[in-house]
Amino acid sequence: MMSQQAVVGLTNDVLLPGWRLERARLDIIDKWWRWTPEQVKLPSRASKEAKDLRELAESPWMRLLVTTLGQQLEAELCRTSRPGANEKTVAGLWLPWQRNRMGSRQRAIHRSALAFGYAYTTVLPGDTGAVIRGRSPRDLFAVYEDAVVDEYPAYFIIVNGNRYTVVDEEAQYTLVEQDGRVQFVDFDLHDVGVAPAVRYSNEIDLEGRTPGEIEPLIKVARRIDKTTYDRLLIQHFNSWKVRTATGLERPATDTEREQQKMLLRHEDILTGGQGVTFDTLDETNLEPILKALELDVEWFAALSQTPAHAYTGKMINLSADAIEEARNTLDSKTRDRKTGFGDSHAQTLRLAAHVEGREVDAEDFSLSIQWADHGSRSLAQAADALGKVATMLGVPAEKLWDRIPTVSAEEARTWLEYKRNNPDADVQLAAALDRQIRGTDG
Repeated sequence: MMSQQAVVGLTNDVLLPGWRLERARLDIIDKWWRWTPEQVKLPSRASKEAKDLRELAESPWMRLLVTTLGQQLEAELCRTSRPGANEKTVAGLWLPWQRNRMGSRQRAIHRSALAFGYAYTTVLPGDTGAVIRGRSPRDLFAVYEDAVVDEYPAYFIIVNGNRYTVVDEEAQYTLVEQDGRVQFVDFDLHDVGVAPAVRYSNEIDLEGRTPGEIEPLIKVARRIDKTTYDRLLIQHFNSWKVRTATGLERPATDTEREQQKMLLRHEDILTGGQGVTFDTLDETNLEPILKALELDVEWFAALSQTPAHAYTGKMINLSADAIEEARNTLDSKTRDRKTGFGDSHAQTLRLAAHVEGREVDAEDFSLSIQWADHGSRSLAQAADALGKVATMLGVPAEKLWDRIPTVSAEEARTWLEYKRNNPDADVQLAAALDRQIRGTDG
């Protein structure tokens, strides 16, 4: 366990400087995610109307991107291929997940990891078992000896205002900052054996970099906002014909000049004396700017691997095959995220098992996550496909129930229990004949 002096030194010299530097970067990403992006730059003499139009031009494209991908991710059950494992084993592995309401809380973890590039769960001992909590990287900063290979950090800090919690493999230490000085307050042993934080990476390379969905697309989103702003300027100032008159005598007084302007503005027919000519200035054509906006959105969709109609809502003259093809890139990206996040979920469950003293479960590296099927297939299509798997490949139908769209793993389990407790006539007859052959029928 670290001494008080060592904890304060680690906090001042390593953890807080690293957290502040990373927080500054993540705050920029957070503004784009939370619909307060960097504003279009205007000249210092810009009018209030132009500034108001700039605010109208800001659109939450990044939020839509993260939401579109995040809605595809829902872990609904775990599986294990460990020898001797049964339904009771799986239920025990999954219990910490249910106790901590991770069915709903997982969404925040997934979306934070998608937006920022990474997020965390912490797993600590509690009164009724392991306590699992999702953590934003804006509040938790972890230090790894090897950021690519290591399962757990060497230590991490959780920042809550001026109150800090530093955690290593043995204890969690509480510190506060007052008058610019960090002071040690207390410590609490957890004895987990590792710094109990699990990282969820959107993408990670061999140098430990974890880019999110937002940061690489900020420039593209800025282009969309700029194009939208230009369109609003044209729409507000140049979207109607301007009538002109030359050769009119200039009235002597201000009142007369105002009356003349009103006539030019409201009269359907304008008349004038000798030498007076009338003309119009055409409105600005909006079609090129609208095409530019459409192109910007298509670029955004292509670079983010999401269907363009997810942002525009346009599905005119699209066949079912075309829609399926448009979703292929999103489906590929979703499968990739399920692989990474699923591994982190399994690591969280193994760590929870270790915290609860279930060492056999904690060492079960065959543990995997089953994800809910949010595909667009109809129930008839799914039933036909699963029926062929059962009949042509000999897979027991009961093992396929939880793969039916909209049917959760829990519902499939209750169906199986019902079938066992209420066998059909053929099963009862076969059981009776078997007992009679074996001489056990009373």
